Amino acid sequence: PAASPGRMELRSMAGTGMEGEIREGGPGLGDEYESLPPSASFTTHMTAGAVAGILEHSVMYPVDSVKTRMQSLQPDPKAQYKGVYEALKKIIYTEGFWRPLRGINVTMLGAGPAHAFYFACYEKIKRSLSDIIQHGANSHIANGVAGSVATLLHDAVMNPAEVVKQRMQMYNSPYKSVLHCVRTVSRTEGMGAFYRSYTTQLTMNIPFQAIHFIMYEFMQEQINPHRQYNPYSHIISGAFAGAVAAAATTPLDVCKTLLNTQENMALSSVNISGHLSGMVNAFRTVYKLGGVAGYFRGAQARVIYQMPSTAISWSVYEFFKYFLTKHKQEKRTPLKEST
Repeated sequence: PAASPGRMELRSMAGTGMEGEIREGGPGLGDEYESLPPSASFTTHMTAGAVAGILEHSVMYPVDSVKTRMQSLQPDPKAQYKGVYEALKKIIYTEGFWRPLRGINVTMLGAGPAHAFYFACYEKIKRSLSDIIQHGANSHIANGVAGSVATLLHDAVMNPAEVVKQRMQMYNSPYKSVLHCVRTVSRTEGMGAFYRSYTTQLTMNIPFQAIHFIMYEFMQEQINPHRQYNPYSHIISGAFAGAVAAAATTPLDVCKTLLNTQENMALSSVNISGHLSGMVNAFRTVYKLGGVAGYFRGAQARVIYQMPSTAISWSVYEFFKYFLTKHKQEKRTPLKEST
C-alpha cells in the first residue's frame, strides 16, 4: 500500500488441532483471537485489507504529496521546502487549500483492489509456508517471503495509480484531472509509461515488506507476547515497523519518483533526451544530480508519512480480525448452551 506498504497479516488457526471445533471448557476471546474461521477468511482478508489500504493512503495523503515534491532533484525555486510542516503551509497558502489532496481519488481507486488482492495472495502463501517451516506456528521467514511474493501482485495493480498520482502531485503539474493525465501519458509516452517504474517499485517494496512484517512481528513478541487484541500494541508495532522499513528503502523510493515523474528540468540538466527508464539508469541519474545525499531526499517526509500510515493499517486490520472473531464466538454461545 503504500503502502503500502501498509500491508498486514492475519495469523491462522495454528497449533490448536481443532479447526472449526468448539473446545472443551469454552475458550476465552484471547484464545480465539488468533484464529479466524477458515470459511470466512478469504472474504475477511480481502475486505479488511481493502479498507485498511484505502485508509492508510488517504489519511496521510497530504504528507505523501509533500514527500513527492521534496524528492524532486531539480525543484522549481517556488517549490523548495525545508520541512514537512513548512511545505504543507506553503502549498496551501500559494496553491489553495485542496492542492495537497490532488490525485487522492486515483490513489483510493487503486489502493482498494491492490490491497484486497495482496491479502488473498499473502494469506495463502503464508499459511502454506508456515505449515512447512514450523507446522503452522508463526514464522518470520514465512511472513517475510509471503509478503514479498504478494507484493508482485499488489504492485502490478497499484503501479499505474502511483504514476498518475505522483504526476498530479508535482508543482506546476500540467494535468487538469486524473483522466486528462491518463490520456496524455498514454498518448505521448505509450501504455508502458505506467509500468516504467515497476521493477524499481518491486525492488523497493519487496525489502520494505520483508522488513515491515519482520519488525511488526518482533515488536508484537516484545509488547504483546500473548497476541491478544490490544490497539496500543498494534499502533506502536505498526508505526515502528513502518518507520524502519521506510528509512531503509528511501533511496529506492527517490529513484521510483524520478521514473514516475520524468522531471524535465532534472533530465535536461544531465543531457538526457526522451524518457528515463530502468532502475540502474535512475540510480546513476540521482547520483549525478545530488550525490549520495540525493538518495535520501524526502526521507523525513517519507518516515513521517509511513509511521501513522502503517499504524492505521494495522489498527484497522486487527480490529476487523477482533470484531469478526468476537462475532463468531457470540454465535457459538447459543449452540453450546443448547447442548
